[in-house]
Amino acid sequence: MTTAAAYAAPSAKAPLERTTVERRPVGEYDVRIDIKYAGICHSDIHQAHDGWGGSQFPMVPGHEIAGVVAEVGAKVTKYAVGDRVGVGCFVDSCRECEYCLQGLEQYCVEGNTQTYNDRDRNGEPTYGGYSSHIVVDENYVLRIPDGLSLDVAAPLLCAGITTYSPLKHWNAGPGKKVAVIGLGGLGHMAVKIAHALGAEVTVLSQSLRKKDDGLRLGADHYYATSDPKTFEELAGTFDLILSTVSAPLDFGGYLALLKTDGALVNVGAPEEPVSLNLFSLIGGRKTLAGSLIGGIAETQEMLDFCAEHGLGAEIELISADRINEAYERVLASDVRYRFVIDTSTI
Repeated sequence: MTTAAAYAAPSAKAPLERTTVERRPVGEYDVRIDIKYAGICHSDIHQAHDGWGGSQFPMVPGHEIAGVVAEVGAKVTKYAVGDRVGVGCFVDSCRECEYCLQGLEQYCVEGNTQTYNDRDRNGEPTYGGYSSHIVVDENYVLRIPDGLSLDVAAPLLCAGITTYSPLKHWNAGPGKKVAVIGLGGLGHMAVKIAHALGAEVTVLSQSLRKKDDGLRLGADHYYATSDPKTFEELAGTFDLILSTVSAPLDFGGYLALLKTDGALVNVGAPEEPVSLNLFSLIGGRKTLAGSLIGGIAETQEMLDFCAEHGLGAEIELISADRINEAYERVLASDVRYRFVIDTSTI
């Protein structure tokens, strides 16, 4: 075992504090990664606050991890010491079910092993990226292309793949009109990726406060959802709407913005239940769907795509002693657009 410096939540809603955690020895197929940067995802806050239920404490959050390989096991073939790598939202899966065999490990029938707030196959707790290093099986490590700096690449391991996967699955591209609800950590990457895929992109945000940013990031149009005229003007417009927000929506109102056969896909996960009048789906043969991150192969595809198109996250780099402040600012929507921890400060 090795000891890693970390920041952990000792209990639900308690401030995170500096501590140490134990990492397993490097096994035959393991990679030890010296973590350089860790993104702060809204999911970290949901789980550290036990907003979704089932949280395990003490908790070291962080599933947007970028770093450098420091050690490899004897049978590792994919990575070598010095490689630039990343770790996303899970670090293992059953590897045998129909979904794992299709490269859809995020939908593993047995449940994948989450990077933090979970138990590994040996029953030991998993600890995430707010830490000095991590040990991960080589099959669940991603290669970060040279065209991406590690700090702006870290958020791609969640925010990037969470938006890339549904945009690809629902065929965002030339000739398609795509709307993104919310211009935050997820939404800003959705805009960048949808634009790079060739779609016509519209941002739907509560206000026009971030309009200049949205247009700069690749949006063609920007509307305030607080204005009722927006829903009148855009009725029946979109092939695909991607909701990135973590608050309940008026699904009837947003579904009315879809064309016949359009899809509204949720990647934000509110803590509260939502309601839906099914007639808002039936009338236009519309789809209300969800999407969960991506598999390992698709995540690598996303990283390569982002490097090819120069798509890093828009970040605010912070020291570890500002994590609790960052959490408060995320909840207040006061970040443009992703906090990233310089883990050398842990």
